[in-house]
Amino acid sequence: MNLERWISPSTEFLEIDEPFELEYGGSLPHVRIAYRTWGVPRRTATLVCHALTGSADADDWWSELFGPGRALDPDRDYIVCANVLGGCYGTTGPTSLVQGTQEPFGATFPSVTIRDIVRLQARLLDRLGVETLNVVIGGSMGGMQALEWAALFPERVDAVAPIAVGPKQSAWGVALSEAQRQAIKSDANFAGGHYPLSDGPTRGLAAARSIAMISYRSPHNFETRFGQEGADPGGVQSYLRHQGDKLVARFDANTYLTLIGAMDSHDLGRGRESVTAALNSITQPALVLSVSSDRLYPATEVARMAYHLPNAESRQIDAPHGHDAFLIHLDEVNEHLVEFITRNRRSKPRLKTAVND
Repeated sequence: MNLERWISPSTEFLEIDEPFELEYGGSLPHVRIAYRTWGVPRRTATLVCHALTGSADADDWWSELFGPGRALDPDRDYIVCANVLGGCYGTTGPTSLVQGTQEPFGATFPSVTIRDIVRLQARLLDRLGVETLNVVIGGSMGGMQALEWAALFPERVDAVAPIAVGPKQSAWGVALSEAQRQAIKSDANFAGGHYPLSDGPTRGLAAARSIAMISYRSPHNFETRFGQEGADPGGVQSYLRHQGDKLVARFDANTYLTLIGAMDSHDLGRGRESVTAALNSITQPALVLSVSSDRLYPATEVARMAYHLPNAESRQIDAPHGHDAFLIHLDEVNEHLVEFITRNRRSKPRLKTAVND
């Protein structure tokens, strides 16, 4: 499968020719980071973190948040988004070639954590001359990164906006990951733990996507779309197959396995006494957005996380679509972010921003 065609021509790449140590052990001798930027380079930037199957193209999957006066305004801010470590849109991951060979890592790619992803992003920002972040924004897996940024690099992060996520991957989330993992590994083409990079059958990945889509939407959303009286029961089946086929066309199965493993590793309390202690240590202003119909990260659990963040405000997106509402109800997401960013920008001293000033 040629995934290069999915990489934007505006994507830039940073090559790091030194070992990158991983939290669970081992290292990568060389790392490439794919990233996008918008606006004039400055010492202070806005960092956008993408979700599971996202890319550095934040202006594509969050297009309505970009523009004058909106949350992501290139005329006002320097904005950075990078494809995550373990990804398949340009950053080193399972589709990358093992150094000195013409073979991809595939299933041999080492396990990575959300903290590994964040530490690599920090390396990128160092090279870009970015010293501080006025806000780190992300939903779902992107929200995990936003929280880790605040915990790992408190001196660099002025504010944080985690959306539709909790402080630790729940047992429910891990169970859903495992169901997806088993779907991929049960594919007849998953031989010896290696999923071939080809255009051949990839039903395991499609099945995993179907499982994920059920958790990303709400029962009400499915019932409204497909469960009306007289509706063809095959409608929802066709929808799930279509979503699976779309992902198969643009994503890699080993990458999927790597990144759901990273999500399963999400635990702010690991090595920090406890989850509550870790949350208490995040003193930056935080906007915590939940979705009223989210079954993956229920609004009550997200609000409970906000309660333990000393300077957090908890807001809710009232939408019937489930977890994916943060990618659907973009006007509402933008409204909350603009108000939060504007207020926190005014409440802090003006910083020098130009890289060469």
